[in-house]
Amino acid sequence: MKVVAINGSPKKEGNTYHALQLVCEQLEAKNIETEILQVGIKNVKACTACNMCAKNRDEKCIIKNDDVNNWIQKMQEADGILLGSPVHYASLSAGMKSFLDRAFYASGANGNLFRYKVGASIAVVRRSGGLPAFNEMNNYLTYSEMMIPTSNYWNVIHGLAPGQVLQDEEGAQIMRILGKNMAYLLELIENGKNKVEAPIPEKKAYTHFVR
Repeated sequence: MKVVAINGSPKKEGNTYHALQLVCEQLEAKNIETEILQVGIKNVKACTACNMCAKNRDEKCIIKNDDVNNWIQKMQEADGILLGSPVHYASLSAGMKSFLDRAFYASGANGNLFRYKVGASIAVVRRSGGLPAFNEMNNYLTYSEMMIPTSNYWNVIHGLAPGQVLQDEEGAQIMRILGKNMAYLLELIENGKNKVEAPIPEKKAYTHFVR
C-alpha cells in the first residue's frame, strides 16, 4: 500500500513538511510506503473552469506546463492521500488551493478517480486560523467520497520557525494518532477487498436554484 502526502507549503522543509513526516512515520511503521509531493514550491496555475477535463475524459487537466497531471496520476495510483497546508489568512496556501481545485475537478470529471481512497488533512499554523484551513481541505475529501480517518483532536499543529511544530506536544500527538488511525483504516480496506462488496457508484445529480 502507498500514501502520497501533498506538501502545500512554499517552504520545502518547513513546518508542513515536518508535520507530514510525523504522520508518515506511523504509516511506514506499518509497512505502508509514503511519498511527499512538494506542490507548494512549484508555480501551479489556477483552474480556469474550462471543463475540458470533462470533455476530454483523459484524467488530465488541459493545462500542461506544470506538474499537476503527474501528481494526479500519483494520487490515483495511491491507496491514500494526505493533504497538508500552512495557514495563510485563515485559509490554504494559494498554490495548494490551485492544485486541489484542478486535481479534484479532473478527478470528478473522470468518474471520481479518488473514490473510496483513504484521505486526511492537516493544517499547520503559527497561532490561529487552523480550523478553517483544515475544513477547507476536508471539503475536497468529502466531495470525492473518500474515507476519512480521525485523530484525538482536530488535525492542526502549531509552529513558526521550521521544525517548531515538533515542540507542540499535543499537535505532535495528534499527527501520530492520525497516522496510526490512517494505517488502520488502510489495512481494513485492503483486507476487506473481494470480501465486502463496494457500493455501486451513482451518476452525479446536478441541480441549481434558478427558476
